[in-house]
Amino acid sequence: MEALSALIFPILTLIRKELLAIFKDPANRIVLFAPAFVQTLLFGYAASFDLTNVPYAVLDQSHSAASSELLARLDGTGVFRREATLANAHQIAPVIDEQRALMVIAIPANFAESLAAGRRAPVQLILDGRNSTTAGSASGYVASVVAAFNAARGGGQGLELVRRAWFNPNLESRWQIVPAMVATLSMLQTLLLAALSVAREREQGTFDQLLVTPLTPLQILVGKAVPSIVVGMLQSTIVLLISLFWFDIPMSGSVWLLYLGLLGFTGASVGIGMSLSSVALNMQQAMLYTFLIIMPLTLLSGLITPVRNMPEVLQVATYANPLRFGVDLVRRVYLEGAGITDIYHDFIPMFVIAALTLPLAAWLFRHRLA
Repeated sequence: MEALSALIFPILTLIRKELLAIFKDPANRIVLFAPAFVQTLLFGYAASFDLTNVPYAVLDQSHSAASSELLARLDGTGVFRREATLANAHQIAPVIDEQRALMVIAIPANFAESLAAGRRAPVQLILDGRNSTTAGSASGYVASVVAAFNAARGGGQGLELVRRAWFNPNLESRWQIVPAMVATLSMLQTLLLAALSVAREREQGTFDQLLVTPLTPLQILVGKAVPSIVVGMLQSTIVLLISLFWFDIPMSGSVWLLYLGLLGFTGASVGIGMSLSSVALNMQQAMLYTFLIIMPLTLLSGLITPVRNMPEVLQVATYANPLRFGVDLVRRVYLEGAGITDIYHDFIPMFVIAALTLPLAAWLFRHRLA
């Protein structure tokens, strides 16, 4: 019992020291938690793929009741805003080049006559491809309006398209982005905090004193890692509460399973940060290393672009990225209600990363100084 106390008590003392160093300064408390709150709101509102106010221009050379009906259906969706009515085809290029309109709908002069005769009546849709995602979504909306127009006129009855969206009935992009922020935003701060922990000690000249104490490298590792993990879990909780109660995104899965996954994810993130901290000679280097890897980790996480759409080389590289598995785990538990048997494959890489990076950081504590 005395041996166990002698092992645990120094670790608890070091944990207390680290927590005091983190939370003692009021500015630190603001920096640690305010960004998680603000960035969640920004991503929830600004990072949205939903189209609500798409500017478009019309070149109506038919001026018929049929063309007016088509345009009325388009305006009635609430998605499109008519920015300009063009007089000739020469005005199309300027309105697109100057980004006054995302798309131009050109209706030919024989549009009504072709419909009345039962012939195909082509309508040209010109899109601004500089934003391919938005243009593709706008094209899909127009296609649905055209399909409804054809159905109202007695056409298009041979094929019925029925769509159903699982886990996100209204296909709101916010439901995809905000839950993923539970892992992503906490990693940004946790990785930086862990990376600065040892670098701060080395820069202040207190790391040498820490090494000559009776603490083992493992005890130093635990004492440095636990505070960063605690802060990461608190930040994840903030984002989770905002998702639930601010954006009203219902959670389908188990809270305990979600937090178990976040614990493994945060441990892997802290392991990477501690390894960076052990390599860095000062805080400036630690911050530089952190900012150097945080963007690749985010891009390779599947947060925006699905991993399966990436080149095979990058897909292999994502196995070294804990954020890939953290984002997948949170989304599946939060939106899908997945159980442990559905997401165990996300736990394994995160625990492997933590098992490799944390001992590496402990080894570097002594050998990097030497």
